[in-house]
Amino acid sequence: MCGIAGYIGRDSVSTERMNHCLSLMHRRGPDHQGHRQWTTPDGRNAYLLHSRLNIIDLDDRANQPFEVGSKTMVFNGEIYNYLEVKSELSALGRSFSTASDTEVLLHAIDQSGVDGLDRCEGMWSLAVYDQKDGSLMLSRDRFGEKPLYLLQTDDGLYFGSEIKFIFSLMNNRQGVDFNQLYRYMINGYKSLEKQPGTFYHGIRELPPAGVLIVGERGEIEERKYWTFEHKPDNSLSYADAVERTRELLIRSVELRLRSDVPIAFCLSGGVDSNALISIAKEVHGYDVHGFTIVDDDPRYNEMLMAQLAIDKHGLRHTQVPVDTKDFLSRLRTLTRQHDAPVYTITYFAHWLMMQSISDHGYRISVSGTAADELFSGYYDHHLLYLHSLRNDPDALAQATANWETHIRPIVRNPLLQNPRAFIENPGQRDHIYFNADGFQEFLISDWSEAFIEEKFTDDLMRNRMLNELFHESVPTILHEEDLNAMYFSIENRSPFLDRNLFEFALSIPDRHLIQDGRAKAVLRDAVKGICADPIVENRNKIGFNAPIHSFLDVKDKQVREYLLDDGPIFDHIRRDKIESLIKKADLPNSESKFLFYFVCSKMFLEECA
Repeated sequence: MCGIAGYIGRDSVSTERMNHCLSLMHRRGPDHQGHRQWTTPDGRNAYLLHSRLNIIDLDDRANQPFEVGSKTMVFNGEIYNYLEVKSELSALGRSFSTASDTEVLLHAIDQSGVDGLDRCEGMWSLAVYDQKDGSLMLSRDRFGEKPLYLLQTDDGLYFGSEIKFIFSLMNNRQGVDFNQLYRYMINGYKSLEKQPGTFYHGIRELPPAGVLIVGERGEIEERKYWTFEHKPDNSLSYADAVERTRELLIRSVELRLRSDVPIAFCLSGGVDSNALISIAKEVHGYDVHGFTIVDDDPRYNEMLMAQLAIDKHGLRHTQVPVDTKDFLSRLRTLTRQHDAPVYTITYFAHWLMMQSISDHGYRISVSGTAADELFSGYYDHHLLYLHSLRNDPDALAQATANWETHIRPIVRNPLLQNPRAFIENPGQRDHIYFNADGFQEFLISDWSEAFIEEKFTDDLMRNRMLNELFHESVPTILHEEDLNAMYFSIENRSPFLDRNLFEFALSIPDRHLIQDGRAKAVLRDAVKGICADPIVENRNKIGFNAPIHSFLDVKDKQVREYLLDDGPIFDHIRRDKIESLIKKADLPNSESKFLFYFVCSKMFLEECA
């Protein structure tokens, strides 16, 4: 895990600007920093900057920028199957001077070009400059685990792992894109990754599985090196789905345990993180150290379930209490780190966990990101599952009865309390931007944006899950976790984001996804006998979350004064509406989220605009 940045074009970047950028990159890579620059055959300038966090092959020989032949690469991420790819390349006559995945990746690219990326299982953002023709290739991993921001100007192309790196290299800032800020405040975090823009005009992200090539004359070509297709295997039995999921998840965890530094695990009370921890401990014999956020609010306290895992597996464990001290000042620090508002209060709590993991000497954390989106984990998935059974009256009746018994009592969103919601209206999505029309009244100007989603497949349930994976929930999680972890020089790993596991999960028919009112049934049964049984059977989805009042005491005079203080936010938000909001004794979930969005937007405009 590292930081990368660079530029190619007619402009030049001074040594002073490069050094300033490298200083900003230090948290992403405190172990070594380097840069290279060239003049292309047609007279343009090219720069590559790198900041290294040592994870695999800790020797200086693996430092970057790294060269193979005419190519030089800077790379952020890990290639988990680098040993297998190295063996293949060795058979083709390639020789190696390091034990790093960096060298393997560059050899794969030098051997096969863009096609070499498809042989790799891992996470990455990278840039490869070829001195032979003056071309530059940028790429990002299949699921977008590693960030890569772009800014194209009249003179060239800037790129970086964080937006602040681009601003440093160009010695200027882009203006705030207020459409993105309004999306965040009104429609919420799930609206932010539906298009490639960011909170700044002109800054976008290279899409997951994307390749951008700046050619020898400066021409730009952009495409994907990997695509997928939803083709459910209706002949697949439930037992075979469970068995194959178990095999693939065990292999994914095995690959992601490859490291020359110790690994920590995020431990919640849910099956996602526990599946990974139990496999690491019981199957691969890894000495797991788990970290759990602990909140006194019983709605979000997961220690009861987490303790079952601790006892069953004999885990080393650290509780990370919700800490409200200096919340506003620390949130301001986090806002500056993110170059954006913090997406949800969950990621302030996650930041506290990353600090604890760092304090214990770890450089890698493992999380259960994307299990919900691969195997069905959200309350609306139950209703989408009922829609998939609409032509089978007996199965629909039984599944509806299971939903009435097990799920209805724990669903709070009123739009998800009708079991026939998607049968009656397949296009209903109001639960995702819940109460957006009410929050629009907080804006001074008129603004609204309808919900959109990509059509991956005609299958309603799987299409919703794929949108969550590529445009809604998972991109948000990856974005926030990357920035939080990198603040403390920690690498995140997400074993559910494995190509083979994803492609197999995509083949599982809808009818297998939920069983007897249990979401993620295939995953639960895949780890049965490895995980603690009560965790496998628990239907209640707590989620890694925290209420705003756990951190923000609106009764405190200084807090109230700050929230209502003059500032650029009140050019966009009605002060009287905020004053009324913070006077409420108790806030429902949607209003609690909006208050957090407001606080973060206020800080963002004060710090980053």
